Amino acid sequence: MARKETAADAANPGRLKQIALTYKMTRRADKKIGLVLAAVGIVTFGVFLAIGFLIGHPIYLGILGLLLAFLATAIVFGRRAERAAFGQMEGQPGAAAAVLDNIGRGWTTTPAVAMNRSQDVVHRAVGKAGIVLVAEGNPNRVKSLLAAEKKKMNRIVADVPVHDLIVGTGEGQVELKKVRTTMLKLPRVLSGPQVTATNDRLRALGDLMSNMPLPKGPMPKGMRLPKGGNPRGR
Repeated sequence: MARKETAADAANPGRLKQIALTYKMTRRADKKIGLVLAAVGIVTFGVFLAIGFLIGHPIYLGILGLLLAFLATAIVFGRRAERAAFGQMEGQPGAAAAVLDNIGRGWTTTPAVAMNRSQDVVHRAVGKAGIVLVAEGNPNRVKSLLAAEKKKMNRIVADVPVHDLIVGTGEGQVELKKVRTTMLKLPRVLSGPQVTATNDRLRALGDLMSNMPLPKGPMPKGMRLPKGGNPRGR
């Protein structure tokens, strides 16, 4: 019992620190976050307290209002923090991979399954909706990457539907903050065993570094050669 209490006490400062860091990050992008949260809490509590006085139960409704005010504040804070995070990631290389990494259970994601010399990139996610290819980079260039990757998918898993998304704010593109919801809205057509079988077949493709050719000129920053030899050409 004592050990459990100690572990809980040690975890609380970590959670509080994380909340504080999230608030600071959000405030950098959303200057009014403090005023908004205070207004939500005060208005929610005030409404329930007023109702309590009207019906003759100010204590009960006051306690309920306090709890609901805390809940409403937490919900608003979470949404505005998420919006601020997406705003900071928008346009950054690898932002879509970060979103896919947190899409939730039931999805297996593989970042950078295809990339060109301009570092436009395609990521892959596999779930009950099938295969989803998510591209980020120049819209004109990534179309050829997507076409090549879809052709490869059709050879390996012809019986699995393949969807594609281009992250961006232009026509026909999906905003970064809407990538997750867009994918979750796709119809579920595969069972759990079919998803597992699809992942097993796709693993045979290998990773990007074992399949992509070496780019001419200076190697892109951060890219390393795989151990055991040079990358193979397609």
